[in-house]
Formats: sequence, C-alpha cells, structure tokens
Amino acid sequence: MNHILTRRSIRQYSGRDIEPKLLDRLLTEAARTQTMGNLQLYSVVVTRSVEGKAALAPAHFNQPMVTQAPVVLTICADFRRTSTWAKCRKAEPGYDNLLSFMNAATDALLFTQTFCNLAEEEGLGLCYLGTTIYMPQPIIDALKLPKLVFPVATLTVGWPAEEPPLSDRLPLESFVHNEEYHDPTPADIDRFYTAKEALPENQEFVRINKKETLAQIFTDIRYPKKDNELMSRSFYETLRKQGFVK
Repeated sequence: MNHILTRRSIRQYSGRDIEPKLLDRLLTEAARTQTMGNLQLYSVVVTRSVEGKAALAPAHFNQPMVTQAPVVLTICADFRRTSTWAKCRKAEPGYDNLLSFMNAATDALLFTQTFCNLAEEEGLGLCYLGTTIYMPQPIIDALKLPKLVFPVATLTVGWPAEEPPLSDRLPLESFVHNEEYHDPTPADIDRFYTAKEALPENQEFVRINKKETLAQIFTDIRYPKKDNELMSRSFYETLRKQGFVK
C-alpha cells in the first residue's frame, strides 16, 4: 500500500537518534522538489541540542514533542541568500516585498512536504507544527534569523513510539472542482461533512465543550476570530521587521 494512505502525525518518539548521514541524505533528496526559478528560496535550521529545543518550545505552546523529538527542523522562506548572491555578482535584488515572501514561502512548503514524504518512506515519524506562523518572532529570535528570512514550517522528527489512528479526510468531491469552482450548497455541505460530524471522537468534542455543532469547535475554540485577528497583526508586523513588507 502507498505509505501516504497510512500516514499519521507522530508526537511520541523512541530514544533512538537520527543519524546525521540519514538526515543529510533526506534533506539533499528533498531539494529536488519544485522551486521557483531554480532558486531554492528556503533554508532549514536543524535543532538537535536540548538547549535549542527548549528555546523553541515556547513558540510552539510547549508541546512536548518539541523537546522530546531527537530533531526539530524549522523551514524558512529565505530570500537573503539569493539577495546576497545577487549583490556579490553585480546585480541589484528587489526581493524586499510581499510577492517575494509568497514565492519563498511556497518554495519552503514544497520542500517541507517532499521531505515529509521521503522521511516517512524511511520509517521516520513526523509532526507538522502549524504554530510556526502563530508566533514567528520568538522563533526568529531563538534561531537568530536575519532580514529576508522567515519561518514558515516546523517539523518534529524521530523514530515513532506510537501508532495513532488515521485521521478522517473529506471526500474527493468536496475539494475537486471540474472546469470551474462549484460553490457548495447546504445540501453539498451535508454530504461533505456528515461523516466527519458523526465520528464518535468528534461528537465527544462537541459534548465536552458544550457546543451544538463540530463547526463551533473550530470557530469558537480552536481558531476563533479574535485570535486570528491578533495573530494576523503580529504576523504582518513580523513580516515588516524581517524586511518583506515596507
């Protein structure tokens, strides 16, 4: 079976280390992924030390896997290296803008996903931390990221010490649109989401949080508007500090 069909987020790791040669090989292979203009607009900060992981942990809400995993990878949108190259070769870079950030972030995320696929083929377990873009400034400070470098993804990586159940996924028709976008109707929403809403674990989330629907778990508790707006302002300000917004 294709491993992608059985992939899981792994948050508990064995005490086994990851050999540097294996990690370097996977990072090298991941660099064959798609990239804008063949510029490879990303950098990866590898954190193995206890001190380094402890410094990163608060930015990820102190989730235990950050300090317990043998390796933490922070993947950054990086236009600094390319800009420095340009200046060293009698060229004037113009990459201190939002479009350049989006291009570099896309490169970085493509690299991240390719690395995930390769690492899981080797039997490694990973957890993708969405918290990276919630509080980028502490990560920038901990890793001493200069201007035109911005963290966009974090992976905890190690040999699995658990086999959690597979997460549910929406049906193909919910996200594939033929020829043009089909705006979902209430009837479509019923078809797309009824199975997810009926899962016992999701019904339990609704019950213990005293909500009426699963959607309210996301809008009221997990990703509420006030938090989104607060972190959006912080994200924009950090983009400005890092030189991507004037």
